[in-house]
Amino acid sequence: MTPTIEVQAVTKWFGDLVAISDVTFEVGPGITALLGPNGAGKSTLLRILCGLTTPSRGSVRVLGSAPRGDVDLYRRLGLVPQQESLFDQLRAVDFVRLCAELSGLGGRAPAAASAALGLVELDPADGRPVSTYSKGMRQRVKVAAALVHDPEVVVLDEPLEGLDPRQRLRMIELFRGLADEGRTVLVSSHVLDEVERFGSRVLVMVQGKLAAEGDFHAIRELMDDRPHRLRVRCEHPRQVAAGLLETGAVLAARVVGTHLLIDTDEVARLRRSLASVARDRDARLYEVVPLDDDLESVFRYLVERR
Repeated sequence: MTPTIEVQAVTKWFGDLVAISDVTFEVGPGITALLGPNGAGKSTLLRILCGLTTPSRGSVRVLGSAPRGDVDLYRRLGLVPQQESLFDQLRAVDFVRLCAELSGLGGRAPAAASAALGLVELDPADGRPVSTYSKGMRQRVKVAAALVHDPEVVVLDEPLEGLDPRQRLRMIELFRGLADEGRTVLVSSHVLDEVERFGSRVLVMVQGKLAAEGDFHAIRELMDDRPHRLRVRCEHPRQVAAGLLETGAVLAARVVGTHLLIDTDEVARLRRSLASVARDRDARLYEVVPLDDDLESVFRYLVERR
């Protein structure tokens, strides 16, 4: 499959700050998720792909062209920026129509604007200015503006922020539909479970570097195989710790006050063992909290493996 996006050894710095460091990958038609914690360099990378800024080093090609300054290419791209980039005094239909006109639709712009708003379940006849819209509605206006000119490549930066659960499902279905039509859809997120719903291909970024890429399920298994630390609050913590060590379900167990700090590489086995150990020692369990299940720790683990 011919790649529609090609990133080769891209580095971007702002003064002494290196935002992206030597990133290389290719993306073809279909949906690809760009996953990483806040500050990982995702938005900077997406801005480079859309020609809004240039790389300090390396090269980018989208649909065979360098994006910076290529007006014809801009009309084949759709971008949903993370920033609240709307003209608040306009109605939603006027804002989306303006985007259509800037993309060269001419006399087709009004009909295209109404159709794009319908895709995101907004009423084109709504006479209110977008300044009165909720965050979720404003987010959907941005999606409509990105799709109004029927682009071949769609770039979405945290597009689900501010949406309620039903709206999130609707947007995910919409993005999948675009991918099924043969478009290239690149969508960023910092929510691991959210990315799983987009599709199987994922790029993982951390601290400006590409930490992993490929099939989501394979990367998820890699993440789940790492050692985990949990805090357990219970009665008789010393007896519970001894019992867990006897089962072999934990690598280490340390008593801190009324809590246990547990290291394990078999979380499922620990959960099964913990209840039986507590029961056998007549110890009540109050709380089990994972201490390293956040995205930051996952990404640090991936980087350490490189």
